[in-house]
Amino acid sequence: MPDLPTPQDATEAALFSECWDAVLSYADLCTAGSAAANQLAAEAFSTGIREAREAETGTFRSVGRRPARLPRIPLLLTAVRTTAAAWEESGQGHKLDPDLRLWLNSDKAARYTGPPLQRPIALRGLRDMQEPDAALLWLAEVEALPLHVVARRLGLDPAAVSEELTQVRGLFRDRCHRSHLDTPMDAQCRSYARLLDAVTRSTAADTPGDLSRHLATCVQCAEAAACLRLHGGGLPGALAGGVIGWGGLAYLERRRRAAEVRLGPGRPDPVDADAGPPNSGAHKARVVRNGLLVAAVLVSALALAVSMMPAGSTGDGGTAGGDPSDRQPVADPGFSVPVTSATRPSSGFPSPSESGTKEDDSPGPKKPEPGPQGTTSSTAGEDDPDPDPSASEPATCSVEYDLVNEWPDGFQATVTVTTERALDDWRVAWSFREGQKVGQMWDASFAQNGSRVTAKAADYNKAIPADGELAFGFLASWEGENSPGYDFTLNGHDCA
Repeated sequence: MPDLPTPQDATEAALFSECWDAVLSYADLCTAGSAAANQLAAEAFSTGIREAREAETGTFRSVGRRPARLPRIPLLLTAVRTTAAAWEESGQGHKLDPDLRLWLNSDKAARYTGPPLQRPIALRGLRDMQEPDAALLWLAEVEALPLHVVARRLGLDPAAVSEELTQVRGLFRDRCHRSHLDTPMDAQCRSYARLLDAVTRSTAADTPGDLSRHLATCVQCAEAAACLRLHGGGLPGALAGGVIGWGGLAYLERRRRAAEVRLGPGRPDPVDADAGPPNSGAHKARVVRNGLLVAAVLVSALALAVSMMPAGSTGDGGTAGGDPSDRQPVADPGFSVPVTSATRPSSGFPSPSESGTKEDDSPGPKKPEPGPQGTTSSTAGEDDPDPDPSASEPATCSVEYDLVNEWPDGFQATVTVTTERALDDWRVAWSFREGQKVGQMWDASFAQNGSRVTAKAADYNKAIPADGELAFGFLASWEGENSPGYDFTLNGHDCA
């Protein structure tokens, strides 16, 4: 294992510490054990720092022309991926995660090293920006650092950094739009390019049906749409997936959790009171609130039982029917975004350097929170309608719940639903038995109320033909047991 590079000064030493934490976090995702993770991180870190120093001190033919390169952290994360690919080629693939090995031997991995115009839009857009602008975008969106911390690290004015970030987002969008137009594409993709640009610029514009169907089948245009749509919170996922590749969303979740543990919630957007970091005050507040909820439920049940006694009831029926939150999510709380949904402490995945830090749940029986548990801004929060009389008919849909990956406090899963009927829109709901909490979802927006999760179609995959499939994936946390979801419904109808 190579020796780590020696920092040249105090500033670089601080930068190394920050970068090493990110590199080790991603290397841990890519490997099958902690020893292999440290080895992969050390090799990639040494390679990446050497390449960065050579690029900074090299000479270029065009005077004043900046070389196209990534900021330090994404550059090092790319080095982890390329080092893992070298391990696979040299016979050390047994040290890597099995899913990563499959990805490295697929066409998806080839895109990141193939012809420049075929590489992901986000990767090309970020490389085409000035390095300070790209660093600001990456630290704020992917590393999830509070803006005042980002300003201090980059030497910016804290009072103006928010406005500067807005400008940088717009600059990234312009670079991605230009890269999309430069990409070789067929006539159909070319015909949708202008419409895609117009739709993603507006927060109120509806996506036409034909464009939605095209985005559901065209990977290239769907990637461009994620980069061009700055509203809705999809930018962090687009950056992580487009630059890192395999494991981008899982890395995004880990870094958000790590930022919360170290610094507390860093997003300027208002979040739910429970979305803050673990602390004694918040813990006491949760204990008091849960105690009041338990007391209220017991008093209500007792009152109902007493009122029913004269009618011959045994009093046990006061709580019959169960908790309604097990069947229905709360009313629409807004749009689901990966940024805010991942800022909940219970849904993150700590980095290796902080894996011992965990929120201490309050004692006593768990009760549903008064607000949605999965996200504070999800459009999937519409009530799951009560089954109509047709619900007693034979199921017209079937569900496959696939546990893709699992680690000590989190897991990744996909849900695939086959429907016999054509759909113009869809909403899938299900329940968990052991208190699992969804933290992030792709190809759908979501809301969670207690044990009940509701996933709602994205703009680009609402229409499903008869006998067609819809699918989405998510990251979630778990404790104790992790049994699969159950009681699936599609638009209120039970699924087999």
